[in-house]
Amino acid sequence: MYPALTHSHSGLRWILLILLILTIVSVFGKRNGQTPFTEGDRKLSLFTLIAAHLQAVLGLGLYFMSVKVEFSSNTMSNSVFRFFTVEHTVMMLIAIILITLGYGHAKKGNAKRVFLFYLIALLVILVAIPWPFRELGAGWM
Repeated sequence: MYPALTHSHSGLRWILLILLILTIVSVFGKRNGQTPFTEGDRKLSLFTLIAAHLQAVLGLGLYFMSVKVEFSSNTMSNSVFRFFTVEHTVMMLIAIILITLGYGHAKKGNAKRVFLFYLIALLVILVAIPWPFRELGAGWM
């Protein structure tokens, strides 16, 4: 079960990143209020929200199963344990909250706020992903 969760969580990361980028690009030109916020923009925001929440559920499942999450006296002194136990989790929860707030503005048709919340969420997610070059024991998939 653990390998399936890990692969699902890693694969869904790419879908979420693509949806976030598509939503940000879609609402970028509509920030000024001149171009109307369409039903398609709202649906794209909704799909992004769904992918983010699904990613969070998979991540929480992994949090309680992973060998990289440890609650002991050496958690904070070990960079891998600290990253997965604290840093990754907190930053991703912040990103999920930002995406949820952004979708709330999408329902109101406020493209400027959707752009702002989704862009900040994207930046937080990019920082929090355990990219292979960070030497945290994670790969591209």
